[in-house]
Amino acid sequence: MKKTSKTKIIIWTFVAVLFISVLVTISLLFFGVIHLNNPDQNDYPVRGVDLSSYQGYVDWDILSAQNIRFAFIKATEGSSFVDPRFKDNWASAAETDLRIGAYHFFSFESSGEKQAELFCNTVSSVNNMLPPVIDVEYYGKFSSNKDIDIPAVKKELRMLVDVLTAEYGMKPIIYADSSTYKTIIRKDFDDCDLWFRSVYTSVPSGITWKFWQYSNRHVLKGYDGKERYIDMNTFAGNIEEFEKYPN
Repeated sequence: MKKTSKTKIIIWTFVAVLFISVLVTISLLFFGVIHLNNPDQNDYPVRGVDLSSYQGYVDWDILSAQNIRFAFIKATEGSSFVDPRFKDNWASAAETDLRIGAYHFFSFESSGEKQAELFCNTVSSVNNMLPPVIDVEYYGKFSSNKDIDIPAVKKELRMLVDVLTAEYGMKPIIYADSSTYKTIIRKDFDDCDLWFRSVYTSVPSGITWKFWQYSNRHVLKGYDGKERYIDMNTFAGNIEEFEKYPN
């Protein structure tokens, strides 16, 4: 066999192996077998999940036994939507050893007062609950800050923050990704703890967070919804600090 032929075979073999390796890696990432973010357990020992009706029926005894200490459960959205699984999830999760909190998906189309009213009428306090969460994300036709009136949105969000603080005796946590943090949350809502979404990289330096959503592609046991994956989060502190939080 000529030398050039041998060289071509080696090159094509290398290309094939590289292609298969990339394909396998992508598949493992897609199916939640490996993860781009995997914070060191020693540095971040307190892990938890967030979920909604997309995870379907949840067996909280099974879910809570998988090295997690907290769960944020979707309660409401806007001024009229209540998650259809919230009532059952809230009651069942409260019977486990998990610390639980409820979250509200903030709407740019409803007043802060109306959104607060819905949340407060839906979420009853439970022992040792985490602060309520306001999830601030761009969505649908509101895909960026160019699609909303930023001062008006901040005014309604502040109203929601104030009402929830008065109702539950705790400042709510604000969930944000990079875009909503930069355009809505930063500076004007520093009095609220931040739950930051960054599922591909670590949280950028300079951002002070209390919770970090580090993955949206974990697979755990204990739920049977149409959504195969579950979000994973960690707390910025040790177990003792978490047990005392938010005090």
